[in-house]
Amino acid sequence: MRYGLPPRGSPANADRLHYQRDMPSFQDPPRLFNAYEADPLLREYLFRHLGGGSLAEVEPELRHLGELAVTQLLELQQTDRLSEPRHSPFDAWGRRVDRIELTPLWRCAAQLSARHGLVAVPYERRWGALSRVIQLALLHVIEPSLDVYSCPLAMSDGAARTLLDLGNADLVARAVPRLTSRDPASVWTSGQWMTERTGGSDVGRAETVARRTPDGWRLYGSKWFCSAITAEMALALARPEGNPPGGRGLALFYLEMRDAEGGMNGILVHRLKDKLGTRKLPTAEVGLEGARAVPVAGLVDGVKNIASMLNVTRLWNAVCSAAGMQRALALARDYARRREAFGEPLAAKPLHADTLAGLEAEREGAFLLAFRAAELLGQREAGEASATDLAALRAVTPLAKLTTGKQAVAVASEALECFGGAGYVEDTGLPRLLRDAQVLPVWEGTTNVLALDLLRALSAEGAMEAMANEIQRPVRAARDPSLRPAAEAALRALEHAQVWMGCSGSIGKTEPRSSSGASTGALEAGARRFALTLGRALEVALLCEHAQTCLDAAQGGRAAAAARRLARHGVDLIQDELSPEDAHLLAVDGA
Repeated sequence: MRYGLPPRGSPANADRLHYQRDMPSFQDPPRLFNAYEADPLLREYLFRHLGGGSLAEVEPELRHLGELAVTQLLELQQTDRLSEPRHSPFDAWGRRVDRIELTPLWRCAAQLSARHGLVAVPYERRWGALSRVIQLALLHVIEPSLDVYSCPLAMSDGAARTLLDLGNADLVARAVPRLTSRDPASVWTSGQWMTERTGGSDVGRAETVARRTPDGWRLYGSKWFCSAITAEMALALARPEGNPPGGRGLALFYLEMRDAEGGMNGILVHRLKDKLGTRKLPTAEVGLEGARAVPVAGLVDGVKNIASMLNVTRLWNAVCSAAGMQRALALARDYARRREAFGEPLAAKPLHADTLAGLEAEREGAFLLAFRAAELLGQREAGEASATDLAALRAVTPLAKLTTGKQAVAVASEALECFGGAGYVEDTGLPRLLRDAQVLPVWEGTTNVLALDLLRALSAEGAMEAMANEIQRPVRAARDPSLRPAAEAALRALEHAQVWMGCSGSIGKTEPRSSSGASTGALEAGARRFALTLGRALEVALLCEHAQTCLDAAQGGRAAAAARRLARHGVDLIQDELSPEDAHLLAVDGA
């Protein structure tokens, strides 16, 4: 029984199928097919970027995971639907143990993810700069069947990247081989402890204190949102005693959850969070009562030093958004073929087909945006990124996370509506898709926080030019006349974004903000619309480029139709006439 999975066709499942055959009047539920083979966009994208040789090497594993995702893992996910992690603070004799019992699928996912190298692949560098793409293609295929085990994997990947980037040789030697191991018996996962009761995104208000003692540094305080509390280690922000307030006075610390004897390392798990979604993920409120810790890179600039972690986790967030959309649509499409209403299948109804087409266009744009961020990170890790690429990576990463996160919620909501009342019934498994999608705009920085982060990134010299090139380059590849309207919509949105930010219309020249650009207050008030405009413009541009390669290879017009449809959904969301004063009247005075 590999990975602890149940055998196919278990007696319980056979009884259920037999019961369904005996009751033919019931609606036939949707079915899923191999998650790799049934995703033409993923296969087209990988062939385009890997070519036949490298793709032939990795394709058997993709097919294997794609089949596992819709058979044994899916069966376990359905059987395990009501299971949740359980926290036992004490043992039978009153000793504090803080034991967390995980769900069966999570225990299985831990083994499976290690053996398939879901963290290891980009560090093994077998495929050079494309190692990130291959890693995240594997994730895209399997993630919707792992009950958000992607969370500890993302943080583990981010921790490995952070330790390597910051260059603490002792910590690299101790932790990175464990974080990137393929051995389920020795692999580690990592937490990321930033959020405190004083505020989420405003980490500069953190109250956790780091004290130097004769036997090393110890942490005192609390962390309010510690996901995947069963990890073996964590990277945490704390303020060394005597440091000034604010983000710069924080330092980044490494700590392990348990001491050499197996007891908790000065860490108390107060409780597990009772959350809207991600119910299988053990997220805890934690007290630090002298936890031993080691500074990762000096005693200041902790927020700056955790940036590498956030770049990786935001990328995972974007890919998980795209993967969740694909799962929701795969179910909705199959149901549309099976569900008959008013004399014919839903798929034959023009309005229903139009609805599914619109969702697919959003999904394809999100996929290409997420994987563009993966390409840029892979180039950076392989030492192949130019200065322009690095500037683009700094902007595209938050852009991909915030854009795809919003799309994931909207697509999940519409996909559930495609099932009518069944989409609202818990034991169909469908409501979980929406609940788990809702965390994607929240994790790793909310939409507003990342929109402001994007403004900061684009204010650097050459950054807006690099961002513009990200949109213009794929647009130039779109030669087919049917793609021109979509390509031009992306370019018009880019030009409006440049003017709104106070940049000249020509790339390479940045003028001081003038009457044509937004005021400082309007910049902040409109940052979300600005960011989503750039995100959607880049999605349309990437879809145009991908569609052209598909047309050139005689692979059909699906991608071109998606590009046209996504452009018609709206690209330019900037609204020059809206004022911060109006917003204040409605949001504050109106209350």
